[in-house]
Order: sequence, then C-alpha cells, then structure tokens
Amino acid sequence: MSAHILSVHRSAQHTISKPACDAIRLVPGLGVEGDAHFGATVMHRYDRSRDPQRPNLRQVHLIQSELLEELAGQGFAVSAGQIGENISTAGVDVLALSQGTRLRLGADALIEVTGLRNPCRLIDQATDPGVMAATLEKRADGTVLRKTGVMAVILTGGEVRAGDGIVVEWVPDKYVPLEPV
Repeated sequence: MSAHILSVHRSAQHTISKPACDAIRLVPGLGVEGDAHFGATVMHRYDRSRDPQRPNLRQVHLIQSELLEELAGQGFAVSAGQIGENISTAGVDVLALSQGTRLRLGADALIEVTGLRNPCRLIDQATDPGVMAATLEKRADGTVLRKTGVMAVILTGGEVRAGDGIVVEWVPDKYVPLEPV
C-alpha cells in the first residue's frame, strides 16, 4: 500500500497524548487548528519559557506507525496519538527524510519537515515506564537516533484525515540530516 495517513489527532491542552479526530485542519504558518501548539511562535512549554519569540518550527508532528509496531514487539502497548503526534503515518520512513523535504498530505496540505521531535520524559507518564528509552537508539558511531517522529511547518493548509495519501513532493538537492527542533 502507498504512503498514507492512519489517524489524525489534536488536543487543546498541553498533554502528551492527543485523542483521535475525524479530521484536522492545517493552517499555514500556525499549525493544527484547535491544538495547544497552534501559533506563529513556539508553543512548546519548555521552549517557550526559554525564548517565546522563536518561530514555531513544530507546527505539526508526524510519527510513523512502524514505531508503534516496534514498541509492541518490545512489550509496550502504545496506541496512535499517545506519544503526542498529530498525524500517524504508514509507508513512509519519516525519520530518513532530509530537512526541508516537502510532503503533500491529502489533496491540499503541503508541509515542510524541519527536524526531529526530541522525546520528553513525560512520555513514560502517558504510556508505560521505559517507552521513552525504547524510542532512543544508540548508533554504532555513538550518535542517538530519536524515533519519536518529525516536526514540520505548514506551507499550504487544508483538511487531512485517516486514509489520505502522503506524497513526497520535493526533496532538497543535498541531504541534510534531521536534528531535534
């Protein structure tokens, strides 16, 4: 099956878990309408306390469903939305994308990947103890792979829902590894 959206989520409160919705509306330059992280400047509580004027590079959060399958294989029962993503994906390795990659979501929405989501210790409170550690993988070169998805900004808005396609629309000429944002 081609790349597609499995589920969409939002929460008006600053919570790790986000309940599933029928659809979410992506608003250019702001984020997911009705979500606590909606805004032109950074809305993540920790980052906002450090620099409230910083641009919001975390407007929409995507996690590949393959992470949830991997966690299930380790004995963790984590469902879509429980780690805080707005969009659960299938069929596209979001962690392997270059910074600046553009994804078409559904018929209208276009987003640009800005970086990795840095996992938060609160993940263990929203799931099971040990889930956060299971989302971190130490590579042979000593670097850490953060598997809790990618963050993106919204270039063109639109409504997205489960079942909508995901198309990699543009990739930068030079690969730029994703770093936490």
